[in-house]
Amino acid sequence: MEDTLLTAIDVGTTKICTLVAELIDVDSYEILGVGTVPARGMRKGVIVDVEQASAAIGESIDQAERSSGYQIGAAFVSLAGAHISSVNSHGVVGITGHRGIDEDDVDRALDAAQAIAIPHNREVMHIIPRGFEVDGQDGVRSPLGMYGFRLEVEAHIVTAAKTSVQNLTKCIEHSGVVVEQFVLNPLAAAEVALNETEREMGVVVCDIGGGTTDMAIFIEGNVWHSMVLSVGGQHITSDLAHGLRLPIEIAEGIKCDHGHAWQRQVEAHEHINVRPFGSDTPIQISRAELAHIVEARAEEIFTLVLQEIKRSGYDGLLPAGIVLTGGSARLPGLREIAGDVLGLPVRVAEPANLRGLIDNISGPEYATTVGLLNWAARETIFRDTPRSSNGSSERTKRSTGGGWLEFFRRLTPMS
Repeated sequence: MEDTLLTAIDVGTTKICTLVAELIDVDSYEILGVGTVPARGMRKGVIVDVEQASAAIGESIDQAERSSGYQIGAAFVSLAGAHISSVNSHGVVGITGHRGIDEDDVDRALDAAQAIAIPHNREVMHIIPRGFEVDGQDGVRSPLGMYGFRLEVEAHIVTAAKTSVQNLTKCIEHSGVVVEQFVLNPLAAAEVALNETEREMGVVVCDIGGGTTDMAIFIEGNVWHSMVLSVGGQHITSDLAHGLRLPIEIAEGIKCDHGHAWQRQVEAHEHINVRPFGSDTPIQISRAELAHIVEARAEEIFTLVLQEIKRSGYDGLLPAGIVLTGGSARLPGLREIAGDVLGLPVRVAEPANLRGLIDNISGPEYATTVGLLNWAARETIFRDTPRSSNGSSERTKRSTGGGWLEFFRRLTPMS
C-alpha cells in the first residue's frame, strides 16, 4: 500500500493543506485524507517563524493522517516566495557513435544548459526543456531515438534561495516527513488549471494566494517563464482594514462575504454593517466604497502581472489568455477586472473530477494542492517504468525536479 500512497503538502501564506491519496492509475487516484489548518509563521510564502510554522504544518499532517488512517512518510511540497527566480538557458552536446539519442544524451544536454553562473546561496529546483534541436533541425519535441551528431536544448531553469528551502524542509521534517520533491506553485496549479490546447496555444496560469501571486507562462506545451510576485489577497484585506479602520479579522470576513473587485457591478444603495475600531455599535458602510478599495488593489495586482508578461517578451504569444487560481480568484468581479487590465481572455479554474474525500477541496484555492497530487502520481508511475533504451534499468528523478521527464510524459502519455 505504501507504494501507491501519494501525499501533497501545500504550505501557503494563509493556509496549509495536506492531502493523502491512493494511486489507482495514471492521473487517477482517490483522496483518502485531508488536513487543512490556518497558516502560522508564514509571510509572503516564506517561513518567518520556524516554531509556529512547524506546529501548523504538523497539525495539517496529523489531520490528514487521522482521516486517511495512514502515516505519512514522504510528501511532495509546494514552493513559493519572492526568492524564486527563473532563467532560460541553452545547452549543446555531441552524440558519439552510430546510435539513436537516448535519455543519457538528454541528461547531458540539460546538464550543459544548467552550467550557468548560479550564486552560491541559490539552488536549482526545476530544469525543464522548452524544445530541442538535432543537427540544426529545430522544433524537435522528443529527440529520443533520433539519429544525429549534435543535440541542443532550450531549458527553463527555476532557482530558489537555499536558506528558504532549508527552513521549509526543516519544518516539514519536524513532523517526521521527508520532502520527496519541491514543486513550484504555478507549475503545480497548472496541473489542474490548464488543458492541453491552452498549453500549446500560449497561456498564463496565475495563482493568487494570500501573500504572493505566482505565475507561469506556457507556450508550445511547456513552461517558458515563471515568476512570483510579493502581492496577494492579504494585501486586499490590509487595505480594507486600514481604509475602513477595521480589525484584520473583520476586514477578512467582509472581503469574503461582501467583497467585489468590479465597482461598476455594485449597486450604490447597497450597505453592510461593520464595527470599526473605537465603536461599540455597528455602522453602515457603502458596499460600493468597499468595492472601490478592493478594485484598486486588484487592478494593481494585474498591472504587475501585465508588466511581468511584457518583461518576459511573450505578451504577443498568449491567445488562450490567463487562467486564475488561488483563494482570491473567488472574489466576484476579479475575472472582469483581470480581462480589463490585461486585455486577454480570462477564466477561473478549480479542481474537477476528483474522487474520495472531496467535499472541502473543490475551490480554486485548492488547485495547487490537487496539482501536487497529479505531479506526484506521474512521478511515481514514471519512476517505476523501465527505460525505453535499456529495460534492465529504472527511471530516476532528476534532483532538479524531474523536469524533462515531465516534458516527455506530456508528449507521450502512458497507456
